[in-house]
Amino acid sequence: MEAKTIALWSLTSLVVLSMAFAGCTAIPSQPNAGNPTPDSGNSVVAANNRFASDLYSRLAKDPKYTGDNIFFSPFSISSALAITYEGARGSTADEIRSVFHYPENTSLIRQGYSTTIADINSQNASYTLLNANALWAEKTYPFLPRYIKTAQTYYSANTTNLDFINYPDASRTIINRWVEEKTRNTIKDLVPAGSITPMTRLVITDAVYFKGTWVRQFDKNKTRNADFRLSSGKSIPVPMMERTDEDAVYPYAETGTVQFLKIPYEHGNGNELSMLILLPKNDDLAAAEKYLDQDNLSELQNSSASRRVMVYLPKFTLETKYSLRQTLAEMGMPTAFGDADFSGMDGTRYLYIQEIIHQTYVDVNEEGTEAAAATTVVMWGKGAAPAEDPIPVFRADHPFIFLIQDTASGNILFIGRVENPTG
Repeated sequence: MEAKTIALWSLTSLVVLSMAFAGCTAIPSQPNAGNPTPDSGNSVVAANNRFASDLYSRLAKDPKYTGDNIFFSPFSISSALAITYEGARGSTADEIRSVFHYPENTSLIRQGYSTTIADINSQNASYTLLNANALWAEKTYPFLPRYIKTAQTYYSANTTNLDFINYPDASRTIINRWVEEKTRNTIKDLVPAGSITPMTRLVITDAVYFKGTWVRQFDKNKTRNADFRLSSGKSIPVPMMERTDEDAVYPYAETGTVQFLKIPYEHGNGNELSMLILLPKNDDLAAAEKYLDQDNLSELQNSSASRRVMVYLPKFTLETKYSLRQTLAEMGMPTAFGDADFSGMDGTRYLYIQEIIHQTYVDVNEEGTEAAAATTVVMWGKGAAPAEDPIPVFRADHPFIFLIQDTASGNILFIGRVENPTG
């Protein structure tokens, strides 16, 4: 089969989740986590990917983000909220489970995240992919030992006691330093001033970091300024990378409305990670967004074939920050932010989520991609084409959608929309 060349621009994003709840106790000994079942990892991946599509759709339709870039890590958000969900009860738990599509079987959730987190953190010489969780608890607050033990056993989340009551800002600095360390200094000041107060009881943090190089890197000497069309119709100059030589062979597919390109990262003997790009043919992002449905995306991927493609992809660096409290409440979990029941954490109905903040960073260049993200949740008390087809040109010179995915499991690690490569 003839190889095809593709030109492509992509974004990458990582998310770190942190949560401010009620205090902490000493960590008990770990129980046996049990052997994961084959379905546990699949259930967590399927839930994460459905949430990725749901949250993207919600943000894309929000007037606040019209014309803006979108970037977040669905896995980081869903894993941090899974730790939160462990302490939820009643309608609070039902709503969180509905929004994040968690399986009703608790064992599937726990085993699924335990397996997936361990898989992410398996060492690979070709790329860096890390996931870290932590609990930061008010030192005087009596959390239930079984909750602390569950977070540690299944989510690798160790607990640190802090003095939120007397030293809220110093505690905030400690948490922010942890986030910076886990994201290789790409996410700074995740927890903003004033968000940690004497009412804070627990902060849950989840961080994801990725850095990888393309299997087929772009030549820096061929990067030149080129026009990128914004959704408004205006064009702006951006540094456009290109890969048009005979070795530019990528999995590629197209329909009447969208082009699909998969750009793999070096992975050695480890799991294959790739960037997937959905480029609308008529500058209509809605045409590409319909493929974020898992069935549609799988069908598009299955129809792709390796071929030569003329690839043009913009270089870009993006930073985003979201308040997710209202967004998640509107998606179906309002009780967690008001009359909540997190008695699985402390045996009372004293805790509720005050705020959720999500911050990301992504840099895409000729060598590869670096991406990171962080989220804080603050809780207070109370088909292959025929060979004769012409070589397709994949020119990402207008808004597009991109994803970073574990090829083997299908787990969507990052998802984003590029409206303006200059940020």
